[in-house]
Amino acid sequence: MSIKNRLIAMNFFQFFVWGAWLITIANFWFGTKQWEGTQFGLVFGTMGIASLFMPTLTGILADRWINAEKLYGILHILYALVLFYLPQIETPGNFIYVMLLAMCFYMPTIALSNSISYTALKNSSDSDVVKDFPPIRVWGTVGFIAAMWLTNLSGNKATAYQFYIAGIAAILLGLYAFTLPKCKPQHTKAEKSSFAESLGLEAFKLFGTYKMALFFIFSMFLGGALQLTNAYGDVFLDEFKNVPEYADSFVVKYSTIIMSISQVSETLFILAIPFFLKRFGIKQVMLISMVAWVLRFGLFAYGNPTDGLWMIITSCIVYGMAFDFFNISGSLFVETSTNAKIRSSAQGLFMMMTNGFGAVLGSFTSGWAIEKYFTHDGERDWHNIWLSFAAYSLVIAIAFAVLFKHKHNPNDVANVSH
Repeated sequence: MSIKNRLIAMNFFQFFVWGAWLITIANFWFGTKQWEGTQFGLVFGTMGIASLFMPTLTGILADRWINAEKLYGILHILYALVLFYLPQIETPGNFIYVMLLAMCFYMPTIALSNSISYTALKNSSDSDVVKDFPPIRVWGTVGFIAAMWLTNLSGNKATAYQFYIAGIAAILLGLYAFTLPKCKPQHTKAEKSSFAESLGLEAFKLFGTYKMALFFIFSMFLGGALQLTNAYGDVFLDEFKNVPEYADSFVVKYSTIIMSISQVSETLFILAIPFFLKRFGIKQVMLISMVAWVLRFGLFAYGNPTDGLWMIITSCIVYGMAFDFFNISGSLFVETSTNAKIRSSAQGLFMMMTNGFGAVLGSFTSGWAIEKYFTHDGERDWHNIWLSFAAYSLVIAIAFAVLFKHKHNPNDVANVSH
């Protein structure tokens, strides 16, 4: 099997093991368990807490002491074991603690999968990272969609079996990881190191550069926007069942299928990234992403399952641009701004800001705000919830346009290939 096909398989299952429950867990929480809403934000907050330190820690380990593919495999097997235990939990508090443990094992694998892909492609004589990585990464989105569809169509969008589906796939991926190309640590013991370098903290020096510091700060704010849509998108569609005229609509019955349009859209926009990056540069691409987030939330605010269905579908299509133009392009931007010795650490740092601080910001703040300002007699005011999220994204977009200074140079993108 070619290196590209092997990386395609890795990316497919990387996001399959997440997509099997990420979008549907709200239905399990509110429907099957019937737990209160105030604590639900903490479920997504666990991803943020884990991402505050685990991607950076594992990145340091991969840069200095252990092959990235071996560490990747071990983490997925541990993640699977925790998922198998998760449905046995009977209280929301304990569920959150166990979910935090699962996320400590899973979240760093996202950054590691990027590092493994970049390293394998650069070591392959007939590969070009900017050209070849997006078509490989798109299979991760296909895996996410496949998991969502399997969970929904098998009738498990509100059952514990969503965690078993993810766990079985994670075990298989963990074992498969040990067959991947070797990604040895790039730091050699013979090199003289400063104290910070000896601890693997050299990547944090990137914060000393104005442009990189701003990039990471805005990464945090955009990471918050991603958590908002992941946490509440599916339950928003599902709650149309409380309105008699929408109760039997396709949107309510197959809310997860509708939400998967977002991931289908991702597959198209991922393939467009090389063109947009070379043509417009990272600043314009990220700004497009932020405007897309405004549209994502704004369209949700006015959509409904009948005459407003086109708004819901358009919102899902826009999501592909909002997600890819930030997350995938941002990862490539980090790659162009770092050297091989800190590559895994830098990707872990990017992960820490987006899915760490960003997730904590989005999950905890949104959970509190929705409960305090937008929930009345147990009913959530989705129209104003989505409008407030749209306003949040608009403020970020304006601030980014004004503050982030970056002159586009097509050669910077080309250099990542080598």
